[in-house]
Amino acid sequence: MKIPQGALVAIVDGEILNLFRNTGDEATPSLTAVPDVAVSMENKGSGGRHNSSSTNPADSQQEEDSFAAGVAAVLNKRVLDHKVDDLIIVAAPRTLGELRKHYHKALEAILVGEIAKDLTGHSTADVEKIITAA
Repeated sequence: MKIPQGALVAIVDGEILNLFRNTGDEATPSLTAVPDVAVSMENKGSGGRHNSSSTNPADSQQEEDSFAAGVAAVLNKRVLDHKVDDLIIVAAPRTLGELRKHYHKALEAILVGEIAKDLTGHSTADVEKIITAA
């Protein structure tokens, strides 16, 4: 997958959001870290309105779903504020599924691609290679 120049790349799992901007070009991407943003845990994911039980997600899963909903809110706001023209999301598979539930139509319109893979904790060089190989 090509990473457009200036694209925002979000690397997400159930607890961590890392944002990068491609300061290179499509041929030679260079991801630069974007300062950390606060993610609200007030948003409730799909299981957040229910008590934990054997049939409902555990508290930790509810927290991860809430985090994913919070990440989607952060990304939606950036898109709606016209701070993002191209977006790539790389997320752990379950987190990606939860994120998708909260995408705004404007975010969907500028989404260059998604990768269902947990890359939090990987080096920037590894992230660049994996995205360009996708």
